[in-house]
Amino acid sequence: MTEVNVHVVQLLVSPVHRLAGRPADGAGPEPAGELVRRAEVREGLGLVGDRYYGQRAHRDASVTLMAEENLPPGIDLRHTRRNILLRGVDIDSLGGSVISLDCGTGPVSFALKRPARPCAWMDVTIGPGAQRALRGKGGVRCTPLSDGVLEVGEAVLRVLSG
Repeated sequence: MTEVNVHVVQLLVSPVHRLAGRPADGAGPEPAGELVRRAEVREGLGLVGDRYYGQRAHRDASVTLMAEENLPPGIDLRHTRRNILLRGVDIDSLGGSVISLDCGTGPVSFALKRPARPCAWMDVTIGPGAQRALRGKGGVRCTPLSDGVLEVGEAVLRVLSG
């Protein structure tokens, strides 16, 4: 089992899908309070209050983890629409693994399923060329395997299998 100290930089729990339609039309309005300091995770369902929570089409990919090191300075989760921004781990290299993330409130396990491929919206929300620059570094879509709580701050990431 591999263990690494990481930092949970940001958590995004957004009730709306604001990057819909054509990128040329622009993003919808940002809801207040979507960047949170604490998020509740439910096994098989996702982050409580998030737009993908309990959605059948997203059951195997309701939460997305991303590495801060892959983003330009000043860019945050509101630009990428990922849920958990981590510093200190190459999360993209762990696809296919089962991990746990412990922010001090107990471990929360995730099955890291598939890459979160950047789309044309990245060129709008981050800047021209972002979609191409983030290929292979857009994060990992995953399924929560346990209930728990995540918080911004120091955490321990354990690779349980894979």
